[in-house]
Amino acid sequence: MVSFNTLLLGTLLISMSSLTIFTSSAKVYVVYMGTSTDTDDPNEILLQNHRILSSVHSGSIQEAEASHLYSYKHGFKGFAAKLTADQALQIANMEGVVSVFENQKRSLHTTHSWDFIGLGEKETMEIPGFSTKDQVNVIIGFIDTGIWPESPSFSDTDMPPVPAGWKGTCQSGEAFNSTNCNRKVIGARYYHSGYEAEQHAKLKIEELEKEDDNDDDDDDPRKKVSYRSPRDSNGHGSHTASTAAGRYVENMNYNGLAGGGARGGAPMARIAVYKTCWDSGCYDADILAAFDDAVRDGVHIVSLSLGPDAPQGDYFSDAISIGSFHAVSRGITVVSSVGNQGTKGSATNLAPWLITVAASSTDREFTSRLLMGNGAHLKGESLSVHQMRAPARIISASIANRGYFTPYQSSYCLESSLNYTKTRGKVLLCRHVERSTESKLAKSEVVKAAGGVGMILIDETDKDVAIPFAIPAAIVGKRMGNRILSYINNTRNATARILASNARIGSHPAPRVASFSSKGPNALTPEILKPDVAAPGLNILAAWSPAVGQMKFNILSGTSMACPHVTGIVALIKAVHPSWSPSAIKSSIMTTATVFDKNGKPIRVDPESRRGNAFDYGSGFLDPTTVLDPGLVYDAKPTDYKAFLCSIGYTEKLLHLITRDNSTCKNQPFSTPSSLNYPAILVPNLKSSFSVTRTLTNVQKQRQRTIYRAVVATPHGIQVDVLPHRLVFSRYGQKMNFTITFKISAPSQGYVFGYLQWKNKKSRVTTPLVVRAAPSNLGVVV
Repeated sequence: MVSFNTLLLGTLLISMSSLTIFTSSAKVYVVYMGTSTDTDDPNEILLQNHRILSSVHSGSIQEAEASHLYSYKHGFKGFAAKLTADQALQIANMEGVVSVFENQKRSLHTTHSWDFIGLGEKETMEIPGFSTKDQVNVIIGFIDTGIWPESPSFSDTDMPPVPAGWKGTCQSGEAFNSTNCNRKVIGARYYHSGYEAEQHAKLKIEELEKEDDNDDDDDDPRKKVSYRSPRDSNGHGSHTASTAAGRYVENMNYNGLAGGGARGGAPMARIAVYKTCWDSGCYDADILAAFDDAVRDGVHIVSLSLGPDAPQGDYFSDAISIGSFHAVSRGITVVSSVGNQGTKGSATNLAPWLITVAASSTDREFTSRLLMGNGAHLKGESLSVHQMRAPARIISASIANRGYFTPYQSSYCLESSLNYTKTRGKVLLCRHVERSTESKLAKSEVVKAAGGVGMILIDETDKDVAIPFAIPAAIVGKRMGNRILSYINNTRNATARILASNARIGSHPAPRVASFSSKGPNALTPEILKPDVAAPGLNILAAWSPAVGQMKFNILSGTSMACPHVTGIVALIKAVHPSWSPSAIKSSIMTTATVFDKNGKPIRVDPESRRGNAFDYGSGFLDPTTVLDPGLVYDAKPTDYKAFLCSIGYTEKLLHLITRDNSTCKNQPFSTPSSLNYPAILVPNLKSSFSVTRTLTNVQKQRQRTIYRAVVATPHGIQVDVLPHRLVFSRYGQKMNFTITFKISAPSQGYVFGYLQWKNKKSRVTTPLVVRAAPSNLGVVV
């Protein structure tokens, strides 16, 4: 099928051959006209849109109004209309028009991430061979920044009554009351005592500037930047909730980008909101109160896209570890994010009872074309809908330094560092410090304020994270950045033109582990693998709070976005297997994950594209098409986690503080944390020989005898023996033990990786093996 994805700003770059694809029939186009300000009159914007349309309809107001679909009047200005290709070309050349692009709808763009990982139905999210209709009885608790209940992602149309076992409440507060809950968002609470105690002040409630000077309705919730209620003024909570359990939305897009249908992983599951996060963060006292209420309210899953900074304190001092321990002990599955520090050993949310999620890419990227004066056509990551009408001179920001700023400082486009005279009318090549907290968006605003018309930002680390820049701009990696810099340094009056962003699918291997995703090993207990699994977390489109930027939807990146993808799959598993324990659910997700991308090649890790391992993606990339029938699971009971705490040195006094029962460390079933029945086996200090025993439970319901055989990919330099080598199951729920023994067979240094797979004709139960030889056993290879 011929596609025409983007009409470029100014004079559209269309070859004569491309023009032949158009006929006189009209299509829907989006006309983008820049940012809307508080002084813009929405009615005047509408009239302006009609005037533009009438000019291409031979002056006919009637034809203009008939072609007009809707106007953008708040977050940005513009309109959508039915136009021929010639009419679109005319409008693109008009004053004030930034860009014109075809409103092409691809199948279920999204949260395209659900299509990418293999779930394609609009609402049912059915997995072949299983019915997930009982997801209407699954309740997910989100500990986050609240929710924007009016979002179409949280509609309760055609949903049955609230499950009878629900004991939660819809807590009233500022711009939020009981009517804001429905059969989709069935409960909402907010917590601020811990926040207020830390801040030594009450929550500061501010008002946004009025959208209209004549609007005196001070009760409009869109004018608040913070709400003393479950209402989301941040956007993060709405985004994560809709990713996991949002209803199908017919036309979700970001400023016209990535338009199409979107939905969460379990669109018919129920949502309960626990707002604990405020502008400055989420505090332990509030998090624990939320866990406490969630357990009482009757949620089945808790999702937390938040966590401590690395290095994480021990389990006893971490509210999420403690709260989730209580939840899991009561059969509630808890899903969390691994963190965004991106470096080795920076993983957080390390408790073995949590499911901890790393972030990966999908096969969709948002790119802007960079047209260099030497004829080179490059591309960079961007969400900018702005576009340069013509080429402009490009310079390094280092030569535009101002006042007391050195060239080195100005090369990073810091605030007030750029000279207006040197910058005016130019494209600036800026740098971004590796893992810096500096805002990339702010850099584009600095360049714009200094008179720049575009920016290319060199950022090797997070180059795949698209940013909605304030001017035409894009992010490139170090290698491409050096290529551009060489062009600038060796060319008199070098030029560049930056085009608007486009969404592209299938242009690169995927999934890849995102560069910002925190990595193992587990710095607290190296015998426990973290992260556990990887899921899409790069450039994810989902619901948003209009209190921020007056947008209904937004694109975000982070392990915060990966976490709810797993949460949605957990809800589907609960719908099909309501009696499964949290550890069985976790095992089904981990043992069915894949370590290969969609091209059948090993998953790579950004930014250097090295081959990944278990410290990058855990057991692998989430595969929702197989999680409902894993064959075998590694199950664990709450008493096993208590034994784990004893094995890592917790005293009975500390154990009691966590469990609040009479648990003791006497006669515990194992003495080392490697013996916890976990779906991954790690031996971080192998001296000569070490054995681990695991228990597998049969969860296949067919009655015939099933035989599994062990297949081992041995870690380099390690001998691995499995006894027995064959497991025979004859009934559902049957348990069988096996012992795996590791011996050093050759010198090795650092961690080495392999896997154990229990295999039959139908199932592949895969377990990561991670081993590090003790220093005393390291030798010299001759």
